[in-house]
Amino acid sequence: MSDILEAIKQAASEAAGADMSALEMGPVVLEAGALRRIVPYLQESSLLNLVMVADETTYGIAGEALAREMGQAGIHVHVTQIKPNRLGDVIADEASVVQVILDVKAKAAQAVVAVGSGTLHDISRFSSYAAGIPFISVPTAPSVDGFNSRGAPLIIRGEKLTIPATGPLAIFADLDILTRAPSAMVAAGFADMLGKYTSLFDWKFGHLTAGEAYSPVVADITRRALEQCVEHVEEIARRSGRGIYVLTRALLESGFAMLLFGQSHSASGAEHHLSHYWEMEFLRAERRQLLHGAKVGVACAEIAKLYHGLAEKSPPVLPEQQQEVLLREIRQLPGEAEIRRLLVAVGGPSRPEELEIDAGLLARGLQQAHLIRPHRQTLLRLYNTVSTQ
Repeated sequence: MSDILEAIKQAASEAAGADMSALEMGPVVLEAGALRRIVPYLQESSLLNLVMVADETTYGIAGEALAREMGQAGIHVHVTQIKPNRLGDVIADEASVVQVILDVKAKAAQAVVAVGSGTLHDISRFSSYAAGIPFISVPTAPSVDGFNSRGAPLIIRGEKLTIPATGPLAIFADLDILTRAPSAMVAAGFADMLGKYTSLFDWKFGHLTAGEAYSPVVADITRRALEQCVEHVEEIARRSGRGIYVLTRALLESGFAMLLFGQSHSASGAEHHLSHYWEMEFLRAERRQLLHGAKVGVACAEIAKLYHGLAEKSPPVLPEQQQEVLLREIRQLPGEAEIRRLLVAVGGPSRPEELEIDAGLLARGLQQAHLIRPHRQTLLRLYNTVSTQ
């Protein structure tokens, strides 16, 4: 439904300095049967030679039927199924990116069609960016807010780096498919949205204490998307059509908010840095990966616990000039118990041990995660800086 993009454009018109060009894209379709809209769009856009990126699962869910329909319409499509690593994980690393770029070049593709969840989109967006062609987003699970991102988190030599890439030319999110997504992926998408509680706080913190750029309009778009998810938590847990629509729309709105601002501050704070730290530790230990949103939700609860604890210290570990306003902001954050309750309500993990993250890894992450983004000012960074002096 194109009203998602129009609503964002309307809100963005009130934001000074917003990058409106970031919203110049084709249709954003979120409805039952959205897959049926793809072939007509490709024909109208004269995109008739494509590479489809999927994995074995997402190809069976949506890619196979879509490829067949494309072929029947005279559209040539080469399917690139991303190969899992030796642990059985499909990850956005050098091997996956090269696999797609080689096929794009060999087939002289006009565009890439990403059929899947966040990892497959990250592979597709960077590969299309490197090849200088657009990509089209076909989400198969409401699991992350990065479908419409311009940054690609890639694993390069075992380190997670977010690299500039391209946003989608169009998005086709089919509710018939999304409502059948595994419960764990739905819970991960909801948890990714819950992470906005602490990311929005950290963004305000960075603005007040370090002069980082801030947009009240972008923050408001993100906050309203978060609140919609919390209000509809029971429907999201049931995977009802309405619940999945609300969740997917919120994820897209969060992504558009990042596009408008040009950076990820609104949606990624200390909770994401902690999640990324865990991910890299799992890679180093050659352990199977966890869903991004599952890590973010648990990390959000841990960061909320820390921040509320810091607010209760006497004196608080906060800059004296902004102490009063920051204390008020922290007290408006849900506590760890409420965040864990919401995570449990959608059937997701709520504690580190459920992710096989032990006390040692948790403690190391809380001490070192701020180093993931060295130029971002978060309360976690301040706490660790002060505690080591």
